[in-house]
Amino acid sequence: MELKRFLELRIKKRVKKQYVNGKFHFLMENVIAHPETLEDAYSCIMLNSSVDVSMTKPNISFVSTAKELYSGSFDVKANTYSISSRGAKKEVLILPNLKLKVVQEAIRIVLEVVYRPHFSKISHGCRSGRSHSSALKYICKEISNPDWWFTLHLDKKMDASNFAQLVSIMEEKIEDPHLCTFIQGMFEAHVLNLEFGGFPKGHGLPQEGILSPILMNIYLDQFDREFFKLSMKYEALSSGSDAHQSGSPSTLRRWFQRQMKASEVKNIINGKSEASEVKNIINGKSEPSEVKNITNEKSDIRVYCCRVMDEIFCAVSGSEDIANNLMHEIMSYMRNSLYLEVNSLSGVLPCDGPHGIRFLGLLITRRVKESPAVRAVHKLKDKIKLFALQKEIAWNAGTIRIGRKWLAHGLKKVKESEIRNLADGGSVLSQISRYRKVGMETDHWYKNLLKIWMQDVNAKSAESEEIILSRYVAEPSLPKELIDSFREFQKHVDEYVSSETASTLALLPKSSNPISTTEIEAPVHIIEKHLLRYEVTNSRGYARSANPLILQDSDKIIDWFSGIVHRCLRWFSECNNFNELKLVVCDHARKSCIRTLASKYRMHEDKVEKRFDADLGRIPLTQELDQDGANEPSDSHVFNNDESLMYGILYSGTCLLSLARITSQSRPCNCFVVGCSSSAPRVYTLNVMQRQKFPGWKTGFSGCIHPSLNKRRFGLCDEHLSDLYLGRISLQAIDFGAWKVDFQQIDSDNIGEE
Repeated sequence: MELKRFLELRIKKRVKKQYVNGKFHFLMENVIAHPETLEDAYSCIMLNSSVDVSMTKPNISFVSTAKELYSGSFDVKANTYSISSRGAKKEVLILPNLKLKVVQEAIRIVLEVVYRPHFSKISHGCRSGRSHSSALKYICKEISNPDWWFTLHLDKKMDASNFAQLVSIMEEKIEDPHLCTFIQGMFEAHVLNLEFGGFPKGHGLPQEGILSPILMNIYLDQFDREFFKLSMKYEALSSGSDAHQSGSPSTLRRWFQRQMKASEVKNIINGKSEASEVKNIINGKSEPSEVKNITNEKSDIRVYCCRVMDEIFCAVSGSEDIANNLMHEIMSYMRNSLYLEVNSLSGVLPCDGPHGIRFLGLLITRRVKESPAVRAVHKLKDKIKLFALQKEIAWNAGTIRIGRKWLAHGLKKVKESEIRNLADGGSVLSQISRYRKVGMETDHWYKNLLKIWMQDVNAKSAESEEIILSRYVAEPSLPKELIDSFREFQKHVDEYVSSETASTLALLPKSSNPISTTEIEAPVHIIEKHLLRYEVTNSRGYARSANPLILQDSDKIIDWFSGIVHRCLRWFSECNNFNELKLVVCDHARKSCIRTLASKYRMHEDKVEKRFDADLGRIPLTQELDQDGANEPSDSHVFNNDESLMYGILYSGTCLLSLARITSQSRPCNCFVVGCSSSAPRVYTLNVMQRQKFPGWKTGFSGCIHPSLNKRRFGLCDEHLSDLYLGRISLQAIDFGAWKVDFQQIDSDNIGEE
């Protein structure tokens, strides 16, 4: 990534030379259509694909490509390929080949050099120092005392009206008709793949185009500027909006109020207002009507906004009416000025609500910060509850053991001849039992006896066999004094916890202004569902063997589970329930990996742990994570955590691959990763396990892969398979159209031999 930053800086120097009279001129002819620029862009693509640049021989000619771009003869459609989904409802995905990818990468770098310094502070997507983590930090630390919040989600594929608006925005800073014509050619060829909503951005999905992040930021930068105008309308007009900070209004607010007063006077002169208002406004005895409409609700008004690509989070410190007005004004601007469909699934919600609000696949909540005394009371309550729970578990275990002994003793004493008459002789089970082997009829009659007994005690509603043995067998036979003593103990525990906690809290000093904090929580329940879907756990929540991975090599199986753990730990490290998530993910992933290897080699789990002890160390335990977090320096991996350099890789989810076939001399295959010339020993099938609706939850898995890629086969070398599992590359690095290239190469070789 440090080398990638160096390559981008070289292109930046060429772009800066084209800045004349406030605009950038002839970027296509002098910068993009330059062999050195195309070569640097090719190297950036190779670095994103985890390919050694020094060992790679380009498959394209940079000189000829530069000439085509300079002359305008570059054919966009000829450098694309399409993939369609199977089934009646076909969905087509058009992707660029390597030649067009290089050109798109060069355009992306040029546009970022032009526009990145001018982006707003509320924009946190695909920028250096501004990413998902910076957006969450802003929400937690910079937004103080919000009362209401809401999220907005865009939903529209770019059409002609949006593209015309985009071109007009770009022409404000770029004077280059050739570049706009080339981008329009990509739009008409449907290879830009720019879609507002639909799927999460920055997750390395193939349907997200190379240019879509920068073009989306350029387009939505108009909204960022409009929000600052709205903030001035709602916030700067409030007379007490910054009284808590400095005790007097700021110079900016006084200037803005003077402008509003001048505008009001102008309306009066034009006959739009009462003449008696002029004197009051000029003398400061009254405020303009716009100020009154906003500030009547609450004198201290603050509005906040945070945008990450096409997901928008807004918070308001004020009344509910102000929050609703702000939301409707934003939605109106999106529809009327930017021609985008926008919706708010949750609407305006109170910040102190019990459910919180979803943003960036996480849950944002507001909670009252507890004092040390209150935390001590809650800790005492939890200890007493834990003690009572331990006693209840011991009681249930004892009664279940008694019930099992009763059942075993009773079945030994019962004779088959004594229970044969209890069954219906004409039933199907009785007729089948006649043809069973000798010694197997008894099993049928015992089951029949237990069925009749369960009907007699009305035990159909019991959850499990253990509960039946405990409640209907063991407890009725125990002394009544013992049962009453245990029930009385449980009752006293509940009364003590509730009364003692309430009385203790009543003695604590009550704060007149409780301090609330904003917390970020990972969707642990949703992650557990995804672990079930990807066969990491079973329906009862226990780790199981992942059958689709059994045919792969043992080190690749370990890499797949290690990738799940490291993704979740990297994505959710700043969440407040990180410790809970850490226990769930690490425990399930490690046990499932061991059981998958045990199924593969048909060995006991203890032997698997001994045999792969060193390799299993790549799936860290909870204690190891705590030690690593304490020893890791804060400034490590500066470039590897930069979202502008790692966009599409940093948040790429885990995908599930199954082995399709092993390559041979008669059926060879090369690695499908862009720029990799190694042979692929195996061909894999991509399994699309789900397609989440936007906006989805952040789970560590790829939940929105395009349906046209389901069951798609491609070859990978061992190195890039590990990179894909561990999150070093994403699906965007795979050339899904390589099969066509291989077939054309085989046909040409056959013709040459003939």
